[in-house]
Amino acid sequence: MQAEVDPAGHQGTPTADAVGEVGAWEAIHAALLDRTGLVRAVASGRRRGLDQPPYQRLELRYVDLKGQRHLQLTEYDERQAHTRNFVGTEVPEAVDKLLALPYGTWHVETTTETLRLRYTKKGKELLHRQADSREQTTGHDRVKRRVLDPAAPFLIELGISDHQGRVKPSRQAKYKQIEEFCKLLEPALEEAISAGRIATGRPLQVVDLGCGNAYLTLAAHHLLTAAGHDVRTTGVDHNPTARKRNTRVVTALGWQDELRFVDATIQAAELDVRPDVVLALHACDTATDDALARAVQWEAPLVLAAPCCHHDIQKQLKSVTPPAPYSLMTRYGIVRERFADVLTDSLRAAVLRQVGYRVEVVQFVDSQHTPRNLLLRAARTNAPVTADLESDYAALIAEWQVSPRLAELLLPEADAPPAGARRPASEVGA
Repeated sequence: MQAEVDPAGHQGTPTADAVGEVGAWEAIHAALLDRTGLVRAVASGRRRGLDQPPYQRLELRYVDLKGQRHLQLTEYDERQAHTRNFVGTEVPEAVDKLLALPYGTWHVETTTETLRLRYTKKGKELLHRQADSREQTTGHDRVKRRVLDPAAPFLIELGISDHQGRVKPSRQAKYKQIEEFCKLLEPALEEAISAGRIATGRPLQVVDLGCGNAYLTLAAHHLLTAAGHDVRTTGVDHNPTARKRNTRVVTALGWQDELRFVDATIQAAELDVRPDVVLALHACDTATDDALARAVQWEAPLVLAAPCCHHDIQKQLKSVTPPAPYSLMTRYGIVRERFADVLTDSLRAAVLRQVGYRVEVVQFVDSQHTPRNLLLRAARTNAPVTADLESDYAALIAEWQVSPRLAELLLPEADAPPAGARRPASEVGA
């Protein structure tokens, strides 16, 4: 059931587009104020044409504290969660303020239904309602919410958790890395579905490029299946030992009909069905570029990639004369290495934007767990390329005399950088 409502209808009766239905905004408003019915609400994304919301996403639920029911608000930025509680007359005022923020989607779960509100390109509200049944939990859980249950069978099969369902001390960093990646995957997928970029009513197609030991492959499959999606997952890797091990784990879990592994390089990977979600966790150096390019070639609606090392641009910077007055940024090896990291991912984001993707570059896990902790999250919107973006990108690669691998793969018509910037063909690898 869907109803389009003009934003002007917020303060009055439902508009003609929603005859017979309560207005979209009013429905979300009522659900958030329902002290006995709201299970969880999540706001994420940015409404087209408006400023970025103050936090990446926010979550709402009701909790019982000292004998009173409070509305608990958790706001997530790139590094941490911030929690506030509202009670009594504070609640309606807080809800009004939150709904006025420029979030692009609201996903609301109640004891009787699921509501998904998104805004169209013209600024109208599109509401999808689906009957559901779930219980409300109002206990004040002081234990940090974990997206991945440490006792999940796949974590035990992978050796990350012991048979008592506890994460092994030696695997805490790996567990944290995967969980934080999944925390960003979940709201990004909901936003893509709510925006109509990923169709429902059919299996969700997920592919993990360069999956290695399949930690992320299995985690994503578990997470999305537990969220109620009918998921078909493919792990792509050219390592026969890892592939054999991964297949054994999947068989032990009974997932062999839903999750498969194929023998292929990232560049040569072929799928029977176009993927909805493409993942790549720590593909080394230009393998990340190959993964991003493959996702674009498949026109994947959602891409999440956490780059690893950035040797390609680092090598190029060794042989160029930096633009004045930035020679000190490449004079020292460690500084040049870190600058190359920043330059590489900035250029990747710019290239993706030029081929129709909205891109966010965020920190997905604290550096104590892995120094390679940036995530490129890209949503295919087919937004037109601006002249400013093209000129800024061209100026940047010309000034630094570099040739990004991703541009070679996706922008064949782009102007070549000055002579000397090209690396030998033997250095171009997957």
